[in-house]
Amino acid sequence: MASHFSWKRPELAIDFGTANLRVIGRDEGIILDEPSICCFADIDTAPSLYAAGIEAQAMVDRTPGKLQIRRPLGRGVLQDIDAATHLLRYAVRKARGRKHFRTPHAMIGVPADATQAERGALMTAAHDAGLGPVRLVAEPFAAAIGADLPISAPNGTMIVECGAGTTEVAVLSLGGICLTRSVRVGGATLDKAIADHLHFKHKFLAGELTSERIKLGYGEQRRAEAVKDETIQVKGRSLTTGLPAALALPLTELDQVAEKHFQQIVDAVREVLSDTPPELSQDIHERGIVLTGGSATTPLLSAMIKADTGLAVTVADEPARCVARGLHRMLLD
Repeated sequence: MASHFSWKRPELAIDFGTANLRVIGRDEGIILDEPSICCFADIDTAPSLYAAGIEAQAMVDRTPGKLQIRRPLGRGVLQDIDAATHLLRYAVRKARGRKHFRTPHAMIGVPADATQAERGALMTAAHDAGLGPVRLVAEPFAAAIGADLPISAPNGTMIVECGAGTTEVAVLSLGGICLTRSVRVGGATLDKAIADHLHFKHKFLAGELTSERIKLGYGEQRRAEAVKDETIQVKGRSLTTGLPAALALPLTELDQVAEKHFQQIVDAVREVLSDTPPELSQDIHERGIVLTGGSATTPLLSAMIKADTGLAVTVADEPARCVARGLHRMLLD
């Protein structure tokens, strides 16, 4: 009976994010970590998967007319069921190899405030991709477990899960989520904000991957103890001349872009704190706020939250992998 019960338990967990998809095995931990992106061919007749993951990422902004780049998720929400199905099928097959033939049971992370329609769409994509029964897990809950927070204790814990497409603020206690607030702001939307800034202020066109590199370079510069250069070199196309060009972008301008962008997250944190019951508020005052997710490493975000709330703010170890680690621990329970 015990072995039969074990077979019923989920064998895989999937952290399906706007930027990355991670497949986690019960025994192996993270066995695949690739961009959440697909490239389709024959888009005018019978679209078929041409590339996915890392291979498709290299094609962004470089595809000819017969190929089309598609992202299954936008701002944390499933927006393309067909692309999601193809990406899930690709990821599970690549992670498990051809030696596994049985339909795997799985857990998949979802935003805590995902609607029934959004959850249903994800379940449909998972089923069409060949997954067996699927259990959906709130991402802030998984992130808190992955960050080693004491969520089962009768104390309040606040977490800010900073994803690529959405950021979720949650208060947890006694093994559950007490309060949550989501804003459609994250690392990918910061990329777009940077591209828009270059477009409108400098009449300069930068591609999607270039905008991401600017964001990453900005984060590295601001985390450095001594800033070596107060600018970031950007290559793209001048909208004035129409020719390839380079631009020295001041870090102070990126500070302004990031501050305006992150203010929505700071406002969400304040809203959740204002709705938190007094006893849990006392716990949060003592313990502070923990940031997880890939965007958590941007120094300006933690500084803004600390300045606005007066609370201690810490960044979890390997914050981008907190959801995946939490899902893995749930597989082992």
